Amino acid sequence: MSAPEGTSRLSRQRIRSAWLFLAPMLIVLFIVAAWPLGRTIWFSFTDASLDLMSEAEFIGFRNYLEWVDFGDGEGAWYGLLADQRWWRSVWNTVVFATVSVTFETIFGLIIALVLHQQFAGRGLVRAAVLIPWAIPTIVSAKMWAWMMHDQFGILNDMFMALGLIAEPVAWTASPDTAMIAVLIVDIWKTTPFMALLILAGLQMVPEDIYEAARLDGVPPWRVFRKLTLPLIMPAVLVAVVFRALDALRVFDIVYVLTPNTDATRTMSVYARENLFDFDQFAYGSAASTVLFLVIALITITFIMATRMDLEGKRQ
Repeated sequence: MSAPEGTSRLSRQRIRSAWLFLAPMLIVLFIVAAWPLGRTIWFSFTDASLDLMSEAEFIGFRNYLEWVDFGDGEGAWYGLLADQRWWRSVWNTVVFATVSVTFETIFGLIIALVLHQQFAGRGLVRAAVLIPWAIPTIVSAKMWAWMMHDQFGILNDMFMALGLIAEPVAWTASPDTAMIAVLIVDIWKTTPFMALLILAGLQMVPEDIYEAARLDGVPPWRVFRKLTLPLIMPAVLVAVVFRALDALRVFDIVYVLTPNTDATRTMSVYARENLFDFDQFAYGSAASTVLFLVIALITITFIMATRMDLEGKRQ
C-alpha cells in the first residue's frame, strides 16, 4: 500500500533538507580528500616526478607491474608488485596491525571492565587512563625513544637492575627489537582508545541482566562469557575495525622511532620515501593507491557484513 500523499511530500522535504545540510560537508570533503586522492591515482599511471609533475605522461600499469625483456629470451618483472622491499613493507604492516590490535583489544577490554565498576575516584581514573591517548603521537614517540635509548634510557636500567638483561639493548636500532619497540609504544598509546569505545558498549548493557544473574547465582566468569561479551561484541567489533584501519596506515610512530629500517618500514613509510626522498613520485603514488585500496576493501567488507547481519536479525 502506498503512503499518503502528505507523508510522501514530507519525506521528500526531509530528504531535500538532509542533502542541503550535508552539501557543505560533501563539498569540503571533495576538496580536501576526493580531489587529492584522484590526483594520486592518476599520477600512479604516469611517469611524474617532483620536478616535472606538470609534464607527466601516461604510462599505464608500468609503476605497478611490467615485464622488461633483456633479449635472448631473458627478462624480469619490475614495478611495485615485483618489489621485494614493498612486500616486506606489506608484511611489516600486517604484523604491526595484527599484534597491536590484538593486544590493544585485550588490554582495552580489561581496562574497560575495571572502569565500569563502582569505586571511589572512578572519574579521576577514567580521565588519567586517557592521558596516553591524548598525548600527540610525535611527543609519545620521542619520549619513548629516550626511554629506550641504549645509553641513557630508563628501560635498560630497570631491566638490568631486575636481571632481565645483561647489557644495554639498542631497542630502536636493532633489527631484532625495532618492531617490538614500535609495538610497545603504539599499544601504550592506543589502548585507552579501545578501552573508551568498549566502555561505551558496556554502559549500554542493562543492569537488570546482571541483577538477574546474581539472583540465580551465576558465577562472574560465566556472566562475562555468556552475557557481557555477546552484548558488547558489536562495540568491540567497531573498535577493532577502526583501530585496524588506523594501524594499516601507521606512519608517524615508525618514522620517528625507526626511520629507514627494513625491519619496521610500513606501507605508508615506503610510499613517503618514494614520493619525496627518492623523487619517484609516480612510484610512490602507486604505493599510496594500493594502500588506499586495501583500506577501502576492508571498510567495504565490514559495512557489507554488518548490513547482512542486521538484515538477518530483522528477518
